[in-house]
Amino acid sequence: MAADRMTTRPASQRDVSIEIGPITLHGILALPGQQSGGIVLFAHGSGSSRLSPRNQYVAHVLQSQGIATLLFDLLTEKEEAIDEYTAELRFDIALLGKRLVGATRWAMKQPELKTFRIGYFGASTGAAAALVAAAELPEAVSAVVSRGGRPDLAEDALGSVRAPTLLIVGGEDGPVIGMNQHAMAKMRRAEKELLIVPGATHLFEEPGTLEEVAKAAAEWFGRHLANVEKAHKKSVGGAGGNRTHE
Repeated sequence: MAADRMTTRPASQRDVSIEIGPITLHGILALPGQQSGGIVLFAHGSGSSRLSPRNQYVAHVLQSQGIATLLFDLLTEKEEAIDEYTAELRFDIALLGKRLVGATRWAMKQPELKTFRIGYFGASTGAAAALVAAAELPEAVSAVVSRGGRPDLAEDALGSVRAPTLLIVGGEDGPVIGMNQHAMAKMRRAEKELLIVPGATHLFEEPGTLEEVAKAAAEWFGRHLANVEKAHKKSVGGAGGNRTHE
């Protein structure tokens, strides 16, 4: 099934409140009409939110493949107001990782999600949060995809990540390519792959580059989140770009 081909029954979408201890985070949960048995939680980048148009586009493509999605804010409204002026929380990877762990545990308790395999899609600093959370929940997290991410900020957690991880970087994002290669070398316990998208800069704003990200993510999650008996049906035509496997 091609990544841009919609399922015959569209995803149902609703706003959710994710309670993590004393705080509540706002999210958008989408459940496709035809489900693969997987859900992807999105960890947005610095200064962004659940309304990120790039993440929403990728989520739409995943939903078309039968993968449920949860986009949510990593910070409360009060914290976002503080961070807008100080930028002190957007790089607090330990905090962001804890929020993603909390959202994951929330999802695992929802009746309609409790049997789903879990994946993370992290962008920018959100990629580091995704890897920190994956290291903390090795039995729960089945796959991770990073878009223009800073996995190097996950530091000591990298060696504990077991989930198969796809790192996607723009070919024109030179410094970040090096950061991803450095982080990849530290991920000794996980299947990992680096995909460099030619002509793309950090935000994948160039024509066709975000589509390539979405196709690669759909392929990766389709392979690692689908039920075993359905996995062979969920593969997506391989995206272009330069790939490094380990």
